[in-house]
Order: sequence, then C-alpha cells, then structure tokens
Amino acid sequence: MATGPRYRVEFRRKQAGLTNYDKRLKLIKSGMPRLVVRKSNNATVCQVVEYADNGDRTVAAATSLSLKKLGYKAHTKNIPASYLTGYMCGLKAKKKGITEAILDTGLYRSTKGSRIYAALKGFADAGIKIAFDAKICPEERKIHGYQIEDYAKVLESKQPEKYEKVYSKILNENKFEPTKMVEHFQEIKKRISGEFA
Repeated sequence: MATGPRYRVEFRRKQAGLTNYDKRLKLIKSGMPRLVVRKSNNATVCQVVEYADNGDRTVAAATSLSLKKLGYKAHTKNIPASYLTGYMCGLKAKKKGITEAILDTGLYRSTKGSRIYAALKGFADAGIKIAFDAKICPEERKIHGYQIEDYAKVLESKQPEKYEKVYSKILNENKFEPTKMVEHFQEIKKRISGEFA
C-alpha cells in the first residue's frame, strides 16, 4: 500500500468499485435530475434523483416487481417489464413537476437494446424530456413482447412438453399464458396510465 504525505485514500465506494465519481460529477454538473436505472436478476429499478448538499433526494421511483400490484403476471426482468417500469416512473416524476432528466447508468456498460434502454424509452414516452438516440433502444416489437409471444406459440404448437417446462411458473402460479403477452402488455400500460397519469 502506498504511503507518504501526498498519498490520498480513495473513497470507500470507489475502492469497492461501486461508484464512478468522475461520471457522477459530470451528471451532477448538468443541473438536471438523474434517471437512475439499475437491474438485478429479477427486476429493473428506476429512480429520479436530485442532488442536494446533504445527500441525494429521490423524487420518484418504480420497480418492475411493483407491476404485480397492477396485475402484471409475466416475468419481471424482461424488456416489456423494464419499459413499463420506466413508464410508471416517468408518470410519477411528471406528477412531482419533473420535466426533464439525464440518464445515469452507473457502472453498466452501454448495450444496445438492453433493459436499461427499454426503461429509458418508457420514461421518455411518459412525457419527460431526456436526451437519447432512439437507435439504442429495443425495437417496438420487443418492447411490446412480440418475441416472447411468438416463441411461446412455437413451443406450444411444436414442443408442448418444453412449453410447460419453460413457462411452468407463470402458467401454474401466475395463471398467465405467455402466448398472450402483447395483449397483456397493452392492458398493463393502460392501467399504469389510469393510475399515475
């Protein structure tokens, strides 16, 4: 370990690889609220965060797990769920007077069409001004869940045993058929609009 009068200990979160302080400083200098998007194995989390001297303040937040309260029955970590989470967060932020924001992806690498950009697209579609290139977001068909529905239909018709195995949880526990994913997505989006718009 380095020592001496000029040695400076790094911030704990930087040492642990949890925060990129250079990137954070640039985002804060923009003066805009940050759309913070994080993902886990089971969920996508969106928060609108404003900087304050005594600590960041969360203005609005949504998680894909909270979609279940609105009747969402599909998996909570897919592209449609991420979009709906961003959409819900955007509507909540709009109600709090937020009109524009800047994306904060943390330490995630930028991957075209990822869940992070699905959430970003949902947030923007809620009516919040946020700069991004539309080319980096998932295609509309993916956002609406067509790829999930199409794959489920193929399995159901050609490999019914595999269909039952792959979708056993949502078929048995959630009582949901993935062959109706697009219709379900549109239904939940309407519910979000009715609840938070």
